Amino acid sequence: MSSRKDSAGLVIYRWPQGGVGPPDFFLVHPGGPYWTRKDDGAWSIPKGEMEDGEDKLEAAKREVREETGFDLRGKFLRLPPVRQPSRKVVHAWAIEAPHVDPAKIASGPFEMEWPPHSGRMASFPEVDRAAWFDVKQAMVKILPGQRPILEKLLERLSVVEKVP
Repeated sequence: MSSRKDSAGLVIYRWPQGGVGPPDFFLVHPGGPYWTRKDDGAWSIPKGEMEDGEDKLEAAKREVREETGFDLRGKFLRLPPVRQPSRKVVHAWAIEAPHVDPAKIASGPFEMEWPPHSGRMASFPEVDRAAWFDVKQAMVKILPGQRPILEKLLERLSVVEKVP
């Protein structure tokens, strides 16, 4: 596996009010014109590409900082890597972080040529919004290739609820 093609990220979760039932998941929606009108199947865990030789967990924490502005600390639970349809491998850790507030994300920018073939560069936020979703909503919102990441966390947490 080439580190250039691999990504690292965090599955941020919280237990619902009253602590009954499966966890809620914090997902992010990618910024930029391509994703503007996409919703179901477009959200992601906060993640991104690792630098050559970078520690995978440190890369995951860095990517969360860049995409959300949150510097998460605590106990990180390693999840098995998941190969995406693109062949990229996502290395993920889970962290319980009920204090994360989607209204307070501060995403870093990226630049791309926009409109296409115009020769002009435009800046867009890496993430344009974030939200908490219950498990059923999360399975609809998340990119299909990342569903196994959430499923692996549910298995590790011994949550037996069947998800769609």
